[in-house]
Amino acid sequence: MQSAMRRKLLEIFTNAETDYVSGQMISEQLNCSRTAVWKHIEDLRSEGYELEAVRKKGYRIIRVPNKVTSNELLLGLHTKRMGHHVHYEESVESTQKIAHRLAQEDAVEGTVVVAEEQTSGRGRLDRVWYSPKYTGVWMSIILRPTVPPQQAPQLTLLAAVAIVQAIEEITDLSPDIKWPNDILINGKKLVGILTEMQADVERVHSVIVGIGINVNQQASDFAPNIQKIATSLSIESGQQINRAELMQTIFLKLEKLYDDYLTHGFKVVKLLWESYAVTIGKQIVARTLRETIEGTAKGITDDGTLLLEDLHGKVHYIHSADISLKSK
Repeated sequence: MQSAMRRKLLEIFTNAETDYVSGQMISEQLNCSRTAVWKHIEDLRSEGYELEAVRKKGYRIIRVPNKVTSNELLLGLHTKRMGHHVHYEESVESTQKIAHRLAQEDAVEGTVVVAEEQTSGRGRLDRVWYSPKYTGVWMSIILRPTVPPQQAPQLTLLAAVAIVQAIEEITDLSPDIKWPNDILINGKKLVGILTEMQADVERVHSVIVGIGINVNQQASDFAPNIQKIATSLSIESGQQINRAELMQTIFLKLEKLYDDYLTHGFKVVKLLWESYAVTIGKQIVARTLRETIEGTAKGITDDGTLLLEDLHGKVHYIHSADISLKSK
């Protein structure tokens, strides 16, 4: 089935006011015969969708495939632009690389690059990000904010808040944020965020927000050297999580927060971020390129810079560093 027809069919199911959609309604909206409707339904089934057909009621989707293709992300998507354009790959080196290329080719804001597996996933400071197939969310989102380049790092904090809000809505878990880009549960890393910018001196052309989320891994899925420091939503909740639903919720939370940010500035993001921050008021160690500073995390400035009061009472403004909580 052609992708445009498939997309329209899934939109019909998404926008339906009742559980079942009649064959006649599908026929009218797709402008095709009832026989063609049956063929399109069978095509969906062949792709892994489970549909129920009830006489005089019509069709309804019971289960979607365990994938995060554009079809699965479209079904039930309620954003205005985030997630409406999806570049899907089974396996890639890095979704960031593809997103950078698409951004240079004028991909629209809200375009998402998503893969079932990354073979060379990376985080901050070029650290390896383990991205096994069909277990997590490995994606990059293209944004085109009308902000000066020096404000672009704020979008890392914004994305962290949106992801935490989405996880809270989908699960009963309460994640913490560790400045600037890690999301933790019970002290173990769950999410990494890598924000990269395409800009000139005065103007941001695009911001690529790379997101890696451990969703359905079990402990044995992690390499032995990271089992003590990494976790997944499934491990912490004891349940399998619908990855497409999680992504759709992230898109919705991100779009709302992003629009508020562009209209009202960083202040609303700052307040939300601090409410989730695990580092505020704690003894931390900040390792920058030039030095290592121990002290108390006092909060963040109005532009997202970390405030660190060292052991002598001097306040340092930390723009980039590797942060760890100091052992008691």
